[in-house]
Amino acid sequence: MKKTIQALAAAAAILLSCHGMAAETATGKTDIVPSGTYKYAQRDTCDLFLDIYEPASGMTLTQEGTEKPTVIFMFGGGFIGGKRDDAHYGKWFDAMASNGYRVVSIDYRLGLAGARKVGIAQVNLLDRAIHMAVEDLFSATAFLIENAETLGIDPDNIVISGSSAGAITVLQAEYELCNMTQYAGVLPDGFRYAGVISFSGAILSREGLPDYSRAPSPTLLLHGTEDSLVNYGQIRFFNIGFFGSDRLARRFGQEGYDYNILRFKGHGHEIAGSMYETLRYQFEFLEENIIRKSGRIVDALIDDPAIPDYGGAQSRKEMYGGKD
Repeated sequence: MKKTIQALAAAAAILLSCHGMAAETATGKTDIVPSGTYKYAQRDTCDLFLDIYEPASGMTLTQEGTEKPTVIFMFGGGFIGGKRDDAHYGKWFDAMASNGYRVVSIDYRLGLAGARKVGIAQVNLLDRAIHMAVEDLFSATAFLIENAETLGIDPDNIVISGSSAGAITVLQAEYELCNMTQYAGVLPDGFRYAGVISFSGAILSREGLPDYSRAPSPTLLLHGTEDSLVNYGQIRFFNIGFFGSDRLARRFGQEGYDYNILRFKGHGHEIAGSMYETLRYQFEFLEENIIRKSGRIVDALIDDPAIPDYGGAQSRKEMYGGKD
């Protein structure tokens, strides 16, 4: 695998070379141009790429004089669609980069493409899709680690984030990494992410409530309390379960893990797409829990009717066309 990544690194091509250039479109979204696009893996079905958005000059250092983290991002789309450079994410990419955070937006394989029904009864199908995405996240991470010096990335200062299906993936990846499952084998021994940010995510477990062999990295959970696409609570059938932000937060609290949970009262799955609107909470988490390592625990119920509804699917029936 190391030789494969080195070969990919040698073949990686920087397609564009501008930093933080952005323009408002007619729809209010932002077109931000990545400073580099790289092929990080070759699968049987496709090649996988990542875009790097470099932080604004002079904004990368914290008040303590340390570098701000690199943030890997995984798009949403129910594992059936979506893309790493969707225009909806542009304002968030630009805001993160403008505030000194390097953003790496990655491709991953869509394991539920063509699915008509997805729920706990289709656990094998869902499990496969999630772990395909986890494998791709770990491969992208390994690529960044192997090429850290060239790319200016600190391997010990990488935060993973995702929206919806991407949020499921980053939470699942941290779970697999903390338990050193086979999926994490591509990463160096002892590797840890600096943090996790989940916009409406959950963990799939076949062994009951998720149990961690080592404490997970500081985790920020943002979720609508009425979300019925990626459940805010849990869906469970004996030991098989899909555990959303509320259930994970209770687990983290019981174990004394480092976490923040923001519960958006009355909101559904639109929180997955409200990344720009919730920036201040993200910056507080990054500054306090990741940069200062304060261990600050936040459990907040937020009533904010100003968060827009982006009109996406709000239930599994809407997303996949079958039953919830």
